[in-house]
Amino acid sequence: MRFLVFQHAPTEHPGSFRDFMTADGIGWDTVSFDDGGTIPASGHHDALLVLGGPMDVWEEDIHPWLRAEKAFIADWVRAGRPYLGICLGHQLLADALGGTVGKMDHPEVGVCEVRLTHEGVASPLFSGCAPALPTLQWHGAAVTALPAGAKVLAANDHCAIQALQVGPRAFGIQYHVEIIDRTVRDWGAIPEYRCALESITGAGGQERLEEATAARMVEFHAAARTLYGNFRDLVPKR
Repeated sequence: MRFLVFQHAPTEHPGSFRDFMTADGIGWDTVSFDDGGTIPASGHHDALLVLGGPMDVWEEDIHPWLRAEKAFIADWVRAGRPYLGICLGHQLLADALGGTVGKMDHPEVGVCEVRLTHEGVASPLFSGCAPALPTLQWHGAAVTALPAGAKVLAANDHCAIQALQVGPRAFGIQYHVEIIDRTVRDWGAIPEYRCALESITGAGGQERLEEATAARMVEFHAAARTLYGNFRDLVPKR
């Protein structure tokens, strides 16, 4: 089994999923769009993992490769192939399939609770997960309208579409399930992320978020392992 990974910033890598894939003997190939990467032929991979990034889905004039990426995502998902998008990857899934993504009035940054909907409880992606989950949030845009036929799997008071499903094997998650110990520290070095954080928390917000994330890391890691395993089990065996 081999996964295709779309990456948009050096610090927005698969995180804990790298360890899980290695343990399962799953290989992966990374396309780093921020470094001039190009999309390979789609016939050699079993699943597509699309990660976060500081850009927005509508910034095609600044990042022209977004057009090709979204076209590829649309074709991939419409073919019924397994897809998991995280943060920007979640928003790209919605946008590529005709949904709407927009700038939030107030960014959501911090350790925040997310609640599964009835559809989320029933979804195979969240099998074995608690109905309410602590999550790491760091986004200033959100999915505001679903693609046709999509379902909302999770929500909270700040963001009504925290997770979505399209068809049997395509999923988007707004929060960061893949984080590891140094994730928040690494992201604080990205100007766009730091700006979103400080617009909410003011001075010292970076340090407070690092402490809050560290306090929940065991829970975050356990949730990531469960969700990853559920997604892996939806990938057809060769």
